[in-house]
This record gives sequence, structure tokens and C-alpha cells, in this order.
Amino acid sequence: MKKRSVKNTRINEEVMRELSNIIRSDVKDPRVSSLTSVVAVEVAPDLKTAKAYISVLGDETDADKTLEGLKSSAGYIRHKLAENINLRNTPEIKFIMDQSIEYGVRMSHLIDEVNGNK
Repeated sequence: MKKRSVKNTRINEEVMRELSNIIRSDVKDPRVSSLTSVVAVEVAPDLKTAKAYISVLGDETDADKTLEGLKSSAGYIRHKLAENINLRNTPEIKFIMDQSIEYGVRMSHLIDEVNGNK
């Protein structure tokens, strides 16, 4: 496993904070749900690319529409990110749906069922 530098960790946190603000306040695409949150961001060490893991509260169709809206707004989001953060290179953002919250809730329900049946 590759060790992350302090600089890379700081950049990841700053990009995550700015992406959250941009998605919440600047993106006007009706497909993007207002209940969208940025769970994590991984910026490559060369600052060329970034993976943004997002979570959407709602059903599968809301998540698909939001992901589609974010992908179509990626250029605008990158432009706003460049305005707000002073980096040597502004990373190209790839949005990835994060299913970990839903998985955790489902596992919790399954554990409750097993404990309740005993």
C-alpha cells in the first residue's frame, strides 16, 4: 500500500470541501439531487486526475440521474474548482458512485434480523 504524503492529504481534503460547495451552490443541473454529498476525493500525485466518490440519498434512479448530471457538468465544475483553489494543475474529475453507506445500512438490518430471530 502506498503511503500518502501530508501534502496530498491536504489537497484531497481541500478539493473535497470545494467540490461539495460547488455541487451544492453552483451546479444548476436539474438532474443533480440536492441530497448529494462528496464522500471522498483522491487526487493523483501529479494533480492531473481526481476521483470524486459521491453519495446520493434516494433511490437508484436519483443516483443515476445525479451521476449523469455531474458528468455532463464536469467541465464547469473543473473551471469553478480552478477559480477557488490555486493548484499547479486543476485535476480532471471522474465521479464515482459510492455505495458504502447503503451497504452499511443493509448489513445493519441483516444483523438486526439475525439477532432478533434468536
